[in-house]
Amino acid sequence: MKTTKKAVIFVITAAIAVVLTLGNNASAQQAKAKPWPVPDKDKAIKSPVKAGDQAAISNGKDLWAKHCKSCHGSKGLGDGPKAASLKTNPGDFSSKDFQAFTDGEIFHRTSVGRDEMPNYDKKIPDAKDRWDLVAYMRTFKK
Repeated sequence: MKTTKKAVIFVITAAIAVVLTLGNNASAQQAKAKPWPVPDKDKAIKSPVKAGDQAAISNGKDLWAKHCKSCHGSKGLGDGPKAASLKTNPGDFSSKDFQAFTDGEIFHRTSVGRDEMPNYDKKIPDAKDRWDLVAYMRTFKK
């Protein structure tokens, strides 16, 4: 009788663990797959920062350390100290998928934000500074 009771408890515990694991994986996949549309007019905007502009990249790096690093990590891998507590994946900015976005798309998303991603057109009101952030994010390319 004791063996049967232990077996039932084991099966119930295992079933609960499976349900919880599947639920966590499903919500992680859902957060990752949520589309983030950018208006075509914004996608087409070209950065005013010239490629390789070291002053802009340096400014972007300073702004990154102050505003972005805590979630996105020091190298844009999405592994900052706050990342684990987020409901949405902060992304890997070194990835081919991220680097394929136009500068306008990155600028728009940085400026407007959504969900846990703050609206930075208020936190960093100078558009030139946000463009410098875009230039810095381009340095994460693998």
